[in-house]
Amino acid sequence: MGAGNKAWGADARVAIIGAGIGGLAAAALLAARGCAVTVIEKAHHPGGKARQLPVDGAAIDAGPTVFTLRDVFEDIFRECGAELTDHVTIHRADVLARHAWEPGQQLDLFADPARSEAAIGDFAGAAAAAGFRAFRTEAARIHGILDKPMLRGSKLAWPPALMWRIGLWRVGDLLAIRPYESLWKVLGQHFADPRLRQLFARYSTYCGSSPFATPATLMLIAHVEAQGVWLLEGGMSALAAALMRLAQRHGARFRFGTSAAMVETRGGRISGLALADGERIEADAVIANADPAALAAGRFGPLGAMAVSGYAPRKRSLSAMVWLAHTRTSGFPLQRHNVLFSPDYPREFADIHGGAPPSDPSVYVCAQDRGEGSGPTPDGRERLQIIVNAPANGDSHAYTEQEKDQCTQAMTRSLARCGLELEPDFPHTLLTPNAFETFLPSTGGAIYGRASHGWAASFLRQGTRTGIPGLYCAGGSTHPGAGVPMAALSGRLASQAVLHDLASMRRSHPVAMAGGMSTRSATAAATD
Repeated sequence: MGAGNKAWGADARVAIIGAGIGGLAAAALLAARGCAVTVIEKAHHPGGKARQLPVDGAAIDAGPTVFTLRDVFEDIFRECGAELTDHVTIHRADVLARHAWEPGQQLDLFADPARSEAAIGDFAGAAAAAGFRAFRTEAARIHGILDKPMLRGSKLAWPPALMWRIGLWRVGDLLAIRPYESLWKVLGQHFADPRLRQLFARYSTYCGSSPFATPATLMLIAHVEAQGVWLLEGGMSALAAALMRLAQRHGARFRFGTSAAMVETRGGRISGLALADGERIEADAVIANADPAALAAGRFGPLGAMAVSGYAPRKRSLSAMVWLAHTRTSGFPLQRHNVLFSPDYPREFADIHGGAPPSDPSVYVCAQDRGEGSGPTPDGRERLQIIVNAPANGDSHAYTEQEKDQCTQAMTRSLARCGLELEPDFPHTLLTPNAFETFLPSTGGAIYGRASHGWAASFLRQGTRTGIPGLYCAGGSTHPGAGVPMAALSGRLASQAVLHDLASMRRSHPVAMAGGMSTRSATAAATD
């Protein structure tokens, strides 16, 4: 799918709702193939969750911060006739993350796995180092089994389809991905030290889920991170801007500050979009780079609501309390990525399950000015994104100022327990599940879509195709999952589905059908 191989020219019209990473990837790939692409974005900038917000005169990344699977983006840029490194400046992180429990209990994981193993041995003994070796081997095997057939392939309906794609003769591989055991349980088989079990359980929160309910399959996330964590100059919003320029280079148009109001159909398939201002955009295909929950709730009209299946609030992923801070720090030697753990991990998730942010939370700190040759400004202040997991109840609970203050106090206590101090009354903006619900309507503020709980979670996530021909889904809340590279892969899958389906229509020489907006059975389901 190269930039020079334009399948059938610019007469194929594609409208994309949302300029998040998935929508941007789809826009670039489709525009490079000659499609007439129009991207509709309600904000005034690209990136979706990959955005920056101003705090105390500093622009702070307010969305995803961990950049992995660099090859996903290298492939997208090359297919569009460009090189990723010509558009963004990237450095490999030597330290993947710094972890702490209390003063004197600190452990770094490194890009070099031998250094990580040695550090774990120094931290918790030879048996722990051996457990890490076994864990790494198992995580790599799971990733190897699922990378092409599931992560980079179209959504599968149920396990028999996955078995078919893996290979019917590889029955052992289906059991090796350990879908029927919890991540927490299997980590206990690798690590006797509860701190290490807690450290590697945190990978479940990368997709907004509890380690006590997610399948051990998610160990593969550890292997993804071990392949490389990269630091982007300008943060993730710089990547979004580069993808937008790549799409524009091939003729894609972007309409910022404009909302899509309704998907429209004619003759049983998508015919275009109605915008909030009454304008209509004709389209042969529409990609909704939005949480499927917004479609299911009717945010894009009644036909859109029938195109996908919704799910109950209890199935939502985690939301978060996020402090965007510009502050001086002391006492703890920050790396770019830091996790400061609570002493009681089960209690954290019990609090969230009960509908409240943790009273004694683990805290993730992204020190955005730490990294290759950078650091705090001359006055000692630095940009921090501080995250505590929270329930996705932003549409059912209004967080009071008292509750916000309590959460801030709990967060700073957790930092202080590990030796990190922020200056008093540090300048910050606090984003609650209410703010995320406003930003991600109909989700309650769930940042990652549907939670990855239970063995069937991956098969229940919304796929690329929907119940309306010509309407497709992309984004981190759809298949293959949460995270920046997964969102980009969802955009690739959407672009492939659009090209395949429109080419198939042309080969079949369909007869034009008269009529306006159509209706369809509410039982139609999205499966692919």
